[in-house]
Amino acid sequence: MPKSKFFRVATEGATTDGRTISRAWIEQMARNYDPRKFGARINMEHLRGIMPDGPFKAYGDVVALKAEQTGDGTLCLLAQLDPTDELVEMTTRKRQKVYSSIEINPDFANTGEAYLVGLAVTDNPASLGTEMLRFSAQAQTNPLAGRKQDPGNVFSEAVPFELEFELEAPAASTGTTFNFSMSDADGPTLLGRIAALLKGGKEAPQPAAAPDLAHVNQAVTLLADNQQKMLAHFARLDGHVAQALKPVADAQAALRGDFDRLVEQLSAGDAGTPRAPATGSQHAVVTDC
Repeated sequence: MPKSKFFRVATEGATTDGRTISRAWIEQMARNYDPRKFGARINMEHLRGIMPDGPFKAYGDVVALKAEQTGDGTLCLLAQLDPTDELVEMTTRKRQKVYSSIEINPDFANTGEAYLVGLAVTDNPASLGTEMLRFSAQAQTNPLAGRKQDPGNVFSEAVPFELEFELEAPAASTGTTFNFSMSDADGPTLLGRIAALLKGGKEAPQPAAAPDLAHVNQAVTLLADNQQKMLAHFARLDGHVAQALKPVADAQAALRGDFDRLVEQLSAGDAGTPRAPATGSQHAVVTDC
């Protein structure tokens, strides 16, 4: 599954706890996030199940974060995801759980700096947005406290998102040594190899110069070699088909021989001895009519 494009998951401002996501928090999360140190998983409604096949399992991972400033000077946090097929199906095709909310630890591992520890998908932006903000600011106990990894963590307000994916860049060519296998699974395609040869094995455009006929000769040789291998492949295939059909052909020939002998026997019997006329029970000749 390719990684998603970066999209906004939080903006400096209010949280569901009545606190504020500071500009410093966003800068710290973008700077400190490293999946190898602590990877933030994607969950549903900030609930973390313990079964791998239940509705509250993990739906992918946050692979990278970055901070970006909007036109009005507000700082936003952008995330790149590696979602599961189920999350892609859920959000892009079924249009379910299309809002995201992040979980922030303001003092991660006693570092004194903020860190992203989770990302939730939800269908209830109001409950994690304006209404919840007002309620949580006045409540003695946060109604979402049971969903937090740590009591000091905060949830951002839910923001809409849409998964868009980046095209994976093909591996750069490193030379003119190629795999001449008929299959493309273990190396570049035939077209790619020929194109690389015609360009001298280099991706960047070269300044105008006298044509290098050696590369053209290599490309033609490559085509001829692959053509020869294709012909040999089809010749072997014809041999396998002929061998597989031989028992059928032998059986058909045997049936033809039996049929010809049966026709010959029947023809000889009708021409040799005529059939005796039928008689009744008193040995009287009965007319067949």
